[in-house]
Amino acid sequence: MRRLTVLLAAGILALSACGGDRSAEQTADRTAAGDGGKRLSIATGNTTGVYYVLGGGLADQINKNLPGYQATAEATGASVENIQRVVRGDSDIAFTLADSAADAIAGKGAFTSPQPIRAIARLYDNSTQVVATTEANVKSIADLKGKRVSTGSPNSGTEVIALRLLEAAGLDPDKDVTRQSLGLPESVQGMKDGSLDALIWSGGLPTPGITDLFTSMKEKVAFVPLDASLPKMQAGHGQVYAQGTIGKDVYSTPADVPTIVVPNLLVVNSAMDAALAESLTKLLFDRKADLEKVHPSAKSITREKAPTTDPVPLHDGAKKYYG
Repeated sequence: MRRLTVLLAAGILALSACGGDRSAEQTADRTAAGDGGKRLSIATGNTTGVYYVLGGGLADQINKNLPGYQATAEATGASVENIQRVVRGDSDIAFTLADSAADAIAGKGAFTSPQPIRAIARLYDNSTQVVATTEANVKSIADLKGKRVSTGSPNSGTEVIALRLLEAAGLDPDKDVTRQSLGLPESVQGMKDGSLDALIWSGGLPTPGITDLFTSMKEKVAFVPLDASLPKMQAGHGQVYAQGTIGKDVYSTPADVPTIVVPNLLVVNSAMDAALAESLTKLLFDRKADLEKVHPSAKSITREKAPTTDPVPLHDGAKKYYG
């Protein structure tokens, strides 16, 4: 009888190992080895972007100040992919642009149905940074016609904005430009080696990869102003797009450059435990000074603006924190 019991138990374990209980597997995956804590995965973006830098800082603060949890910042394709990861349960927390998050809530664009995401906070604004080689003589988005252009990683917030910018200028992204879907590190390298004429990037200021580009290429590259593109972007996609400026001191450029800005949100799955969501929101403000040391964009995170995440609803835990 004892031998039969052991064999039955072994069979049950074998079935479980073959995927019989996916929720149990996910729970096990969230348990950190050795410390008994729960893992939290933070979906960020390209390794030379602000999401990755700030996400690493947030993970560090969670590890130091949220007992029972161990966080890791994951490099990803950014906004759209990040939302998909949170919905699937592959990530717990995600950085995303507000326009991509609005599409997710509405079930449009890259999303075929409304997605169960909720916001923890509005963070800082992303600046749309279009950089072209001076040799390409690009003075507006329309001048990108016939050029070799990186529109960002597939399923990224940068890609969403890039395609909308091209379309607003009357260009077909698949016919009027030679489009390359590259991450920021690859885009910067393409500019350096001459395989690209321009890149489109949406990120905080300063973005390390763009700093590298201007430092290495200096007067051989320049920003493309976007003030003429804003009215059509707003007409087609709403007030989530707003006027902004890239100050000349950010990348040591000759003058300020008009651009288009989009808010960033920190989002989670709607099913996240309310107490955890509240703790994460509280930590964001309790450790804000530490996050500012990681990247200056964290200075723009304010208690007043943080709850303004429409059309993405706040998570109930975040609502409790904001009162």
